[in-house]
Amino acid sequence: MAERPRLLLLGLDGLPLDLARRLAAELPNLGRIVPDAVTVEAELPELSPVNWTSLATGKGPEEHGIFGFSRLDPQTFRIGVASAADVACPTIFDRLGERGLVSRVVNLPNTYPARPLRGMLVAGFVAEQWERAVYPPFLASALEGYKLEADTSRGSADPAFLLDELRATLASRRRALALLWPDLDWDLFVFVLTETDRLFHFLFPALTDPAHPWRGPCLELLREWDLLIGETLDRWEALPGSKRLMVVADHGFTALRTEVDLNAWLRQQGLLRLAGAPADEWDASVVTPDSAAFALDPGRIYLNTAQRFPRGTLRSEQARKLLPVVRSGLENLTFKGERVMERVFTGEELYPGPRLDRAPDLVCLARPGFDCKAKFDREDVFGTFGRTGAHTAHGAIFFDSEGFRPARMRDAGAEILRHFGLHTDRPGTRPDAFLI
Repeated sequence: MAERPRLLLLGLDGLPLDLARRLAAELPNLGRIVPDAVTVEAELPELSPVNWTSLATGKGPEEHGIFGFSRLDPQTFRIGVASAADVACPTIFDRLGERGLVSRVVNLPNTYPARPLRGMLVAGFVAEQWERAVYPPFLASALEGYKLEADTSRGSADPAFLLDELRATLASRRRALALLWPDLDWDLFVFVLTETDRLFHFLFPALTDPAHPWRGPCLELLREWDLLIGETLDRWEALPGSKRLMVVADHGFTALRTEVDLNAWLRQQGLLRLAGAPADEWDASVVTPDSAAFALDPGRIYLNTAQRFPRGTLRSEQARKLLPVVRSGLENLTFKGERVMERVFTGEELYPGPRLDRAPDLVCLARPGFDCKAKFDREDVFGTFGRTGAHTAHGAIFFDSEGFRPARMRDAGAEILRHFGLHTDRPGTRPDAFLI
């Protein structure tokens, strides 16, 4: 057991390399990574479930089928949360397990509900029931009291509460590391810290402005985060025999200028109509059959075709003509005289492959500082709602002790498979994934 080669993947959710370089002077363990780090491009949309699932499968959304946090039932227009049950291809853990290799996984997003694997797993965001968030089941009692996620609903308006919540989740990650690591009966260990993403969403200016009133408390939290990074790196360095380290973030981050609500824009263009007031921001059931288009978070545009949606009325020829009109309108959208979009992609451009029929018709890549949303209860295209930081598709940190440089997140997952001698071109689709 002690002499087998091992790979540690350390995930630092949402950490951009440029910010990491600035923080490294005060965070010495981050400083152990930064000098040889490069960047990796996020999969689009630049969200955690899309990108961590791309890493966990070594495939893009066109094969694993996760295009955002939410998924829509085409029959009922009910929106749910994407989960591991919707992943449409084998994971790297499935592939390694078939070869008799063992994975230990802590806090990897979009692994809930926990599925059986050769190894152990503590699921990451979004996880609802603790008993369904772990495998094998004995981990539920072994890690009793583990905090799956910080309460960001209250924390968005109460920074002190948010920081306390993040300290509690860090303590839970440390407990899981201490339980799952020491016997060394594993080949791949995945350990993801999502606290940076939560902190940056609500207090990003505190990390870039030395005079910000919350800078000191935020740095105190990050010092605790840095100590856990150091503990993890020390454990890796102490491993016997052959070993490899990868450090990766799923996307970058920047200060938020404004949110950009695509459903509000579609309504202003006369392309989206609602049958009454939505019950909440997720209530897509009010979309009328004669609507030409609607959006799902964060920047996914779907044309409401009869071919794709039983309640839709848009014909294929109408959709073909409408697509470039919507694309052009979004690419020319401005805020205070500044273009909002870096680029608007078609689904065919981004997702050629077996899941194209589930992919969005258009995907918006906003310029840094603009955060695409798709709520059903907003009237205004532009506005802010408590967040101060926004994802970026560019600049996420990546480090590999063997010098590998991925182009995008799926490449990191594919490289893990190659490291263990597995081919990455094996087809595979799970038949139970059907929602978009």
